Amino acid sequence: MTKSELIHQLENTIENIPDFPKPGIQFKDITPIFLNPKLYEEVIADLADFSRGKVDAVCGIESRGYLFGIAIAVALEVPFVLIRKKGKLPPPFVGEKYDLEYGSAEIEMRTGQIKPGQRILVHDDLLATGGTTEAAAKLVEKQGAKVVQFSFLIGLKDLHGEERLKQFNATVHSILEY
Repeated sequence: MTKSELIHQLENTIENIPDFPKPGIQFKDITPIFLNPKLYEEVIADLADFSRGKVDAVCGIESRGYLFGIAIAVALEVPFVLIRKKGKLPPPFVGEKYDLEYGSAEIEMRTGQIKPGQRILVHDDLLATGGTTEAAAKLVEKQGAKVVQFSFLIGLKDLHGEERLKQFNATVHSILEY
């Protein structure tokens, strides 16, 4: 499948749910992708091709980052490392706080699962404002590794998340952009 065919098929598969989870939000429901194994394979192939030979591990952000991140890591034959919400991992772990629209949150990853100097791909399903992804990249850096790539199924350009990620001097890839 060509890149334009993949984009077209994804645009016809992903459902736009207006006013969810609150008024004014246009929720992008990616779950219909999982009803089509061939389409899922094509998504993984695109995301893996972006990173082939360029990363030593994939870090996926809880929870939707796992849906594609694990398969990307398997396709690349590199380790997959979980980035979880605070309190979900046993010690030892390292954490990073970040701001939300109302309040703050924290994510964590176990120490020792990535090594100093490794080249890391941070993956999530969607890039919006970039706060969670920025915190994930900071977790990677705290362990001496380097984020060299970010990948997403969807990038929401109007929210300028890519701007927030420029500080890491890493390549950013989104299959779809809205």
